[in-house]
Amino acid sequence: MTAVTQTLPEPPSAKRVATTRTHHGDVFVDPYEWLRDKADPEVIAHLEAENAYTDAVTAHLEPLRQNIFDEIKARTKETDLSVPARRGQWWYYARTFEGKQYGVQCRCPVADPDDWTPPDLDEDTEIPGEQVLLDQNVEAQGHDFFALGAAGVSPDGNILAYSVDVVGDERYTLRFKDLSTGELLADEIAGIGAGVTWATDNSTVYYITVDAAWRPDTVWRYRIGAGRQAEQVYHEEDERFWLSVGRTRSDAYVLIAAGSSITSEVRYADAADPQAQFAVVLPRREGIEYSVEHAIVGGQDRFLMLHNDGAVNFTLVQAPVSDPTASETLIAGRDDVRLDMVDAFAHHLVIGYRAEGLPRIQLWPIGADGQYRAPQEITFDTELTSAGLGANPNWDGPKLRVGATSFITPVRVYDIDLATGERTMLREQPVLGDYRSADYVEYRDWALAEDGTRVPVSIVHRAGIELPAPALIYGYGAYEMCEDPHFSIARLSLLDRGMVFAVAHVRGGGEMGRLWYEGGKLLEKKNSFTDFVAAGRHLIDSGICAPRGLVAMGGSAGGLLMGAVTNLAPQLFAGVVAQVPFVDPLTTILDPSLPLTVTEWDEWGNPLDDHDVYRYMKSYSPYENVTERGYPPILATTSLHDTRVYYVEPAKWVAALRHTKTDSNPVLLKTQMTAGHGGISGRYERWKDTAFHYAWLLATAGCDAG
Repeated sequence: MTAVTQTLPEPPSAKRVATTRTHHGDVFVDPYEWLRDKADPEVIAHLEAENAYTDAVTAHLEPLRQNIFDEIKARTKETDLSVPARRGQWWYYARTFEGKQYGVQCRCPVADPDDWTPPDLDEDTEIPGEQVLLDQNVEAQGHDFFALGAAGVSPDGNILAYSVDVVGDERYTLRFKDLSTGELLADEIAGIGAGVTWATDNSTVYYITVDAAWRPDTVWRYRIGAGRQAEQVYHEEDERFWLSVGRTRSDAYVLIAAGSSITSEVRYADAADPQAQFAVVLPRREGIEYSVEHAIVGGQDRFLMLHNDGAVNFTLVQAPVSDPTASETLIAGRDDVRLDMVDAFAHHLVIGYRAEGLPRIQLWPIGADGQYRAPQEITFDTELTSAGLGANPNWDGPKLRVGATSFITPVRVYDIDLATGERTMLREQPVLGDYRSADYVEYRDWALAEDGTRVPVSIVHRAGIELPAPALIYGYGAYEMCEDPHFSIARLSLLDRGMVFAVAHVRGGGEMGRLWYEGGKLLEKKNSFTDFVAAGRHLIDSGICAPRGLVAMGGSAGGLLMGAVTNLAPQLFAGVVAQVPFVDPLTTILDPSLPLTVTEWDEWGNPLDDHDVYRYMKSYSPYENVTERGYPPILATTSLHDTRVYYVEPAKWVAALRHTKTDSNPVLLKTQMTAGHGGISGRYERWKDTAFHYAWLLATAGCDAG
């Protein structure tokens, strides 16, 4: 194993300064809490020393990193454009150009108002009437980091509202561009959240600001050019709740949603009235979640609501807008189907749901009589296909845009003719070179957890490789997020070197419905960890993965998973990559002043007030459970400006591992000094970052890494 047997330089050794934390009679002495102060030059010097050490230890992998980067680049169509989506009298699309880091948002005029077939645009040919809305490369000039938060055109198509972050801390600056002149307007609003929502008067926008703990807590309304300060529309006092704002597809209403992990409340107002007052759809009730969409059925304004009142996997109801309490059920709740979303159009609904661990789509036509017709399933050929809605900005368009992908199927974009049902594939994500999906296999397997629960494991590898083979197992397992099958050009560099890629769909995620999520949170959180270990052992026991050839990777809450399983079963893994890892969760969740803490109590529990939660979290916290034993090689990565998982968590964890563990395996920390939670910006820089991780994983797993 290259990363272990080479002669290594001496790693940095963080000084130990005792900081005492006392809760519920438990005293914990934290020797590395001093690393939290990034204004301290000694902290920055330590992080830079860690970076230098990581660079030195991984320098021998540079040829492999370069090969992987070159492969990603060679397989990617660098000068490309997306399938145009019609809105009003324009076709909107995005461009990329060879050698440029960021995308360019464009549009061109609709030639025939009755033609809803996207034009076949050529990326190398001048497009008549093309207008560049926003060139992110220009916006990014002079900045080490750049992220686009929002880019929304006013309903009349005349003004672009967009927001940018040039630090990585997810605080954005909102700007407005007159699309008739190309000039920026004088209006500029700094320090907001990412998104922006237009009212239908074409002059008013809604946006959100965050509090000191990074919680989106206030909705504002701003009238462009009015010369007035923004008006506060709604402020959420409850620190458990986040706000979001959006407009219904019908353009009738602006919606403000307040939600915690377990409770929600939605307000609505007339989207055409710049002074509209918001009314509550249904008052919040603890433990009840609901979402709202607007439909017009049989000439009647109705709210469509997904809710979990008496239906753990949600039920779909409709009610008159005039009386949202007078609901009737459209789809009853089921234990084996998780209802995820409902989208309303003028003449149909689209239902998104999960069954057998995978996302599905169903089309509900609405007859002229206002009655729903028999549902139509939108199906695809392969077992592991993930499908969902594409760009559908129109309320009354004659076609429905959908997308589908799998581990071995590049993203495909389809239009479905709503009158005939005919499906037309508009594009398959290009993969340059000799890629053929038939050269790879993908399938679903099942591992058996400690308590007898069957845990789904998705597996993909090159066809015909000799098994057992080195394998990478990936996991997340929190917030009901689903790790659905998706295609990755970069992943081919692993598969083509004989590595198996597997996803462990552990409890805490939402793949198998709400109960799957609830089985991996709060005082059931350890199920996420034992599920992942069971999945890893299954890969070895079933002859898929070679013993001592299993490496693991996860990020953020998946980084907590990595830290926990490294303590739980260190001998199982040949190496572990933990990206922006949440490895000091108890310290964070005990401090309400830190970003996300109070809102996270519904996910992890409140250890401040509950001794059982405190004791349970302390029993699995990776940082606090580092012990004198052997650990596999570990690569932890983080970003200095991360506002979701502070850099200090992996920095402390790495220092504790180095001080305590009994083996000579390297523990590495790489900190991006100009980035946030999402990592470094720019597609070429991201490819380099991916190549860095993949080269380390391949070498650590003992894979043929030529």
